Amino acid sequence: MAQEVTKKRLLVFIVAYNAAKTIEGVITRIPQSLGELYDVEVLVIDDCSKDQTFEASETLRRAEGPPFRLNVLFNPVNQGYGGNQKIGFAFAVEQGFDFVALLHGDGQYAPECLPELVKPLADGEAEAVFGSRILRKKGALKGGMPLYKLVGNRILTWFQNKMLHSQLSEFHSGYRVYSVEALRRIPFELNAQVFHFDTEIIIQLLFAGLRIKEVPIPTYYGDEICHVNGLKYAWDVAFATLKARLQKMSLFYDRKFDCQPSEQTSERYNLKLGFESSHTLTLAKVRKGARVLDLGCARGYLGMELRRRGCYVTGIDLFPLDEGVELDAFYQRNLNTDDLPVPFEDFDHVLLLDLIEHLLSPEEFVDKLRRACRYSPDMKLIVSTGNVGFVITRLMLLLGQFNYGRRGILDLTHTRLFTFRTFCRIFEQAGFEVIETRGIPAPIPLALGDGRFARLLLAMNRALIRLSKSLFSYQIFIVLKPRPSLPYLLQKANIHSKIRAEKIDNSSRET
Repeated sequence: MAQEVTKKRLLVFIVAYNAAKTIEGVITRIPQSLGELYDVEVLVIDDCSKDQTFEASETLRRAEGPPFRLNVLFNPVNQGYGGNQKIGFAFAVEQGFDFVALLHGDGQYAPECLPELVKPLADGEAEAVFGSRILRKKGALKGGMPLYKLVGNRILTWFQNKMLHSQLSEFHSGYRVYSVEALRRIPFELNAQVFHFDTEIIIQLLFAGLRIKEVPIPTYYGDEICHVNGLKYAWDVAFATLKARLQKMSLFYDRKFDCQPSEQTSERYNLKLGFESSHTLTLAKVRKGARVLDLGCARGYLGMELRRRGCYVTGIDLFPLDEGVELDAFYQRNLNTDDLPVPFEDFDHVLLLDLIEHLLSPEEFVDKLRRACRYSPDMKLIVSTGNVGFVITRLMLLLGQFNYGRRGILDLTHTRLFTFRTFCRIFEQAGFEVIETRGIPAPIPLALGDGRFARLLLAMNRALIRLSKSLFSYQIFIVLKPRPSLPYLLQKANIHSKIRAEKIDNSSRET
């Protein structure tokens, strides 16, 4: 006898507030055919309604009218639209459902469309499916959506798609089906309690790399009471979207949007070429054919570029080189604890690009560097780091924000933050001489794409740096050389005293 295939478990979750007149119709309209495909349960959560929503739902449950198991819960304190969803999604996760479909108790979304919305999840085509009222041409207006709401929907959706690099027809449908596994992978519990919860969960899905599919649904606007303050909702949506975009640009951080898959947390290193950066300035400073030691070589990409220019490159880093990257020599070392494995006298340039701020004790490491190059007064060190005095960071602090993130000046892995003055001082006090200091503009082409607008902003940033380097530089770039050390001066004194003494001896013998 063939083994029976276990059905996927589907939770139809109905958020309800003052829906006593419509809740029974929503529940009874759920297609019985769903039961042939899935193991279906229905959950109604009444969010502290002022009418008889709970009583109407509970009466239906006791009458055993619906063909599916019905659970009815009541929040004694109003949790808000987003807060109510959190409770229902937590129920779906804890009870081990495979899918959870979100319906509204006011009947605005047709339960009859559930089979079409669940199917892409069951077929493995997506991790979330949204019912879209916009996909059908003029369908929203024919269904009674007010023109001002349609226009607002279109404008907000256009803005959100631009900011998030997405292509959704609308962000504002409340008819959705989620894979419960997808919900486990995002911190939805950190989202807003109110209506822009729906926007924040979309951002989380996008940032987590999860697939979203849209399915056309009919639009229905009846005589239900709208509990959404349109202007406040638009502001909340736009602000949440802007914050998410700034987080992508490493200018802001919010834990709720930190949804990047764990296997991608160590991102492939981006070589910043084609515009002014620490990499392009370094390539301009290192002469062809030079011998280069790249400390913290970050998978070796800059070293590869230097080798193409005829340089001999030795790299040292905690992590191995990426596949396909080759240097003349490479040592895998922990620069916090391990000794430097090569003599510095063998090199013309030492690179420390975006390294110092990651070390546990930058002062001790700089002292170690000074000892290593005590006999190399002609060596040049090229060093860069983020500028914590950057105007955006200062403005954020003024507004009470100082958010660490995955990348940028306030990278979570940074142990030190520097201004121009403090960065130069750490080297000068260790015995180095600063011979050049430059400010580097923000890597705008990486954030916005290398287009005309990005180039214009980059040019403006460069012009502002000329006005105030400390205020408008995103990064600090300095070139150093070691001051002659006492052992070096003593060695030179011994050598030259012997030379002069020999001259005296030779002169005496001649006379």
